[in-house]
Amino acid sequence: MTNDDLTHGQRTARYLGAFFDELVRCGVRDVVVSPGSRSTGLAMTAFELSCRRPDDLRVHVDVDERGAGFLALGLAKASGRPAALVCTSGTAPANYYPAVMEAQTSRVPLVVLSADRPVMLLGLGAPQTSDQVKMFGDAVRLFRQMPEPDGSSTAVAFARQAAREACVAALGGGGVPDARRGAALGAGSGADAGEAGVAGGSSGASVAGVAGGDAVVASRGCAQGCAPVQLNFPLPEPLKPDFAVDDLFEAGRSPLGDAPLAGASAVPDAGAVDAVMRLIAQGDVAVLAGEGTCETLAEAREVARWAARWQLPLLADPLSGLRSVDAACVIDSYDNLFARDDCPLPRAIIRFGRWPLSKRATTTLAVARPLQVVVDGAETRDFNLMTDLYVPCEPLDLVRAMEARAGAAAAAGAAGEPAVSAGAAGASVEGAVGAAGATWDAAGASDVPAGEAQVGIAGASAQGAFLERWVALNDAERPRIEAARQAGDEFEGAYLSALLELVPAESLLFSANSLTVRALDTFLLKPAAGSGDRPLAVLANRGQNGIDGVTSTAIGAAWAYPQATFVTGDLTFLHDLNALHLQRELLHARPRPDGTVPSLTIVLLNNNGGGLFDMLPQQSADPYFERLFLVPHDARFGPAAEAFGVPYRRVNRVDDLVAAYGGLAGTPGLSLIEVDVPLDGVRARYAPYQG
Repeated sequence: MTNDDLTHGQRTARYLGAFFDELVRCGVRDVVVSPGSRSTGLAMTAFELSCRRPDDLRVHVDVDERGAGFLALGLAKASGRPAALVCTSGTAPANYYPAVMEAQTSRVPLVVLSADRPVMLLGLGAPQTSDQVKMFGDAVRLFRQMPEPDGSSTAVAFARQAAREACVAALGGGGVPDARRGAALGAGSGADAGEAGVAGGSSGASVAGVAGGDAVVASRGCAQGCAPVQLNFPLPEPLKPDFAVDDLFEAGRSPLGDAPLAGASAVPDAGAVDAVMRLIAQGDVAVLAGEGTCETLAEAREVARWAARWQLPLLADPLSGLRSVDAACVIDSYDNLFARDDCPLPRAIIRFGRWPLSKRATTTLAVARPLQVVVDGAETRDFNLMTDLYVPCEPLDLVRAMEARAGAAAAAGAAGEPAVSAGAAGASVEGAVGAAGATWDAAGASDVPAGEAQVGIAGASAQGAFLERWVALNDAERPRIEAARQAGDEFEGAYLSALLELVPAESLLFSANSLTVRALDTFLLKPAAGSGDRPLAVLANRGQNGIDGVTSTAIGAAWAYPQATFVTGDLTFLHDLNALHLQRELLHARPRPDGTVPSLTIVLLNNNGGGLFDMLPQQSADPYFERLFLVPHDARFGPAAEAFGVPYRRVNRVDDLVAAYGGLAGTPGLSLIEVDVPLDGVRARYAPYQG
């Protein structure tokens, strides 16, 4: 059947069928649809593919485009795969803008598919019509104005190429996780690649298909430079596609079969690697580990072993993934330590990914102005304006390059001598000091720049002492933070500390911004020494640090985990309250491959207003403070939960939270626990535990 023999509905179906099939071939697994008329062809084609090949594509439906954008953001953030959005024309795609902005600054791969009126209707007063060409400006990496649908072989080939280009741009050269995982783990320790379980963790594989060393512990893909893209589809009437066409999803497909984009592997410049090694050899170097440091437990272990061998304190942001690892060099109370007079300020820092969320750390270092090496795959993101050396690669690329460089030097200079045990090197700070000293000693002068070997030996001792100071101070902070569990029923930190003891390993902990994520930075501690690793995926929307769409994002992310917990404040929850309507979507949509539906327990810390501002310079007894900043709202969240069929508990004692969480965690769909805490006195309550 030629193109001339096809009806308009069949041409539309063939064109859009090829487009969606190619999205799937490139790694897309989720499409979020908001109902609308002009987008009929896009929505129905995606749904048809999901019905014919349910293992390849899932369609989610969200009636609110603003929430839909954040739902897709959560799906992509947790999976590292591009998630697609489908909406009608007019104001509908404009509602995606907040999520697009967050995706752009958080490096999340979104593919916006906006339906549009044909050109002949633009600017003539046609209803539901606006200028959608490049409507997101520079917030998207790629914009493409698509032609009107056609079923010819050339049009089908273009549709596939446009889909490929969209995914390439969205992934930023990083590739989807499944495609890049083999190479990444192959370059690491063989012990991680073959592990069957994790100490302290669940023995079962998660829905995302990872277990043991592969357990996900952070946002996916944000180190690879992912971004949102927009494709604008002018769709003329009649809008309904006709799927009675041969090769609906196969037309024009490559005979090579599915080929998820694998991305490129960055190899750091040898000169940059040598410069970093020389910097460390001079001592007093710390690593600022922000979001984008690693994604899986195996990668977190690899970074921790590297840091132990090179005697580097890892000042670990809660979104770095490193707080899942039982390692002495992981400094989880870095924010508090920067407030101390005896804080061992670094002479130089190596920053992995985004600056940590601690404002105290960033301001202290901005004043101290240590040398800074920025290791990031896409840009410096250096708002402190203090980059001395930029190494354009992922943190793991530098870690592996340094290990290979030192290993090759040691092998070349130590022929016939026993190799240093990596396991022993990572066992303790003292072991790490000895192992690194042996490595530098073995390297000799044969493969190290002039003078570097001697500096390295002395630097190992100096750097080891620097690490020991950080470790000692960090260990001293732990009892103080753990005491928050007993601080009383009016303290948010007591509830959060109790909750963190309950959240199961290999699950998701999603945090709202504002006071919530700052509290998480304080109270989320790494596993106790000797207890083994405890993989926990910790995610948040830190690109714009906003309160909009956070509940929807958490719901999207929950699809990738066997169980999920979302901790939020009341203003953030109020801002996205209509996300609770997704309860029906979760309970009635097609289950995940293992037959389950997502489970997200929302823990709402309700102080009836903007408690964060009590800790900021705006704080005042003057009337403006309550009116403009505290903004008490008196919202009743119980009736809202009831309206959407969400199981609900209200508590005002820590022990009651423990009981409520135990009863609701794992419940299919959404459940809500509201915790009453006072609005006044936030600063005083946190003071004993922060700084």
